[in-house]
Amino acid sequence: MRLGLALGYWGRGPNPAHLDLAREAERLGYDSVWTAEAWGSDAFTPLTWIAAHTSRIRLGTAVAQMAARTPTATAMHALTLDHLSGGRMLLGLGLSGPQVVEGWYGRPFPKSPLTATREYVDVIRQVLRREAPVELAGRFHGHPYAGDDGTGLGRPLKPITHPLRAGLPVLLGAEGPKNIAQTTRIADGWLPLYWSPFRTDVYQASLDGVPENFVIAPMARAAVCDDVAEGLLPVKAMLGFYIGGMGHAARNFHADLMARMGYADEARHIQRLFAEGRREEAVLAVPDAFADEISLVGPRERIAERLELWRKGPVTDLLVTAPDPGTLRVLAELNA
Repeated sequence: MRLGLALGYWGRGPNPAHLDLAREAERLGYDSVWTAEAWGSDAFTPLTWIAAHTSRIRLGTAVAQMAARTPTATAMHALTLDHLSGGRMLLGLGLSGPQVVEGWYGRPFPKSPLTATREYVDVIRQVLRREAPVELAGRFHGHPYAGDDGTGLGRPLKPITHPLRAGLPVLLGAEGPKNIAQTTRIADGWLPLYWSPFRTDVYQASLDGVPENFVIAPMARAAVCDDVAEGLLPVKAMLGFYIGGMGHAARNFHADLMARMGYADEARHIQRLFAEGRREEAVLAVPDAFADEISLVGPRERIAERLELWRKGPVTDLLVTAPDPGTLRVLAELNA
């Protein structure tokens, strides 16, 4: 099981520790470093900055939001950074949800998310292969554009720049069972939002027939500390925000996933508290048990014991969000 460093997205401003953490991860032998985006900082610019200050570690987006860019624009970002970094790019994509897609990007959330995702990946693959001009008679991502409001003058094009790698890895952040199953067919890897080594059966049906060398790379908060309850507070804060605030009460993929993992009542309770503006209560309502099983928190000996459970399952890459170089070092030593 390889280790990766997940830096996420910025809060109110750039995190001055991110570059140092990325450099330390590379020094410790971590395989990859990942950035993200929500509705603030983008994923590609910080990753490019990290690329310029590292030499070996692979560079991933976990995730770049599909609604933020057309698939050809995303492919341009990926092939450009792949060239600049000497072939280190990993393109992780996510569909996001209606609240973000319509509220932030001002676009309709696709009525057929599976079709929209499949078309998006298809266009990116065509760009990267550069075998012919991009053409797709798609419902969401048709190339050339054929809508009634167009000029009809568009023509198929292929990238002027030759991509460095036709097989640049494409990974998808999928949560629903059908979306995960499709991911195993059209992508090179899957980026689970929550993964519990105690509940791998939650995903078993979707992962049946997974191809050889398919990447499964969940994210997990890691912190070496004496007080487990205190160490879990950042995990609970993240869960409270995602489950309570990252989606509508009637359609929240994160809450639905928590429910499928055995915490349905708790997920709905967190949503209600968050909707009522009781955010601190929503965070505290996140069960310690749930936060604990999807993270690696506590003294070194406890983390070592739990890390073995992650290593025994189908996970190929563990992407850790770690607050300090010491935690990164401990995980590297335990995973050696």
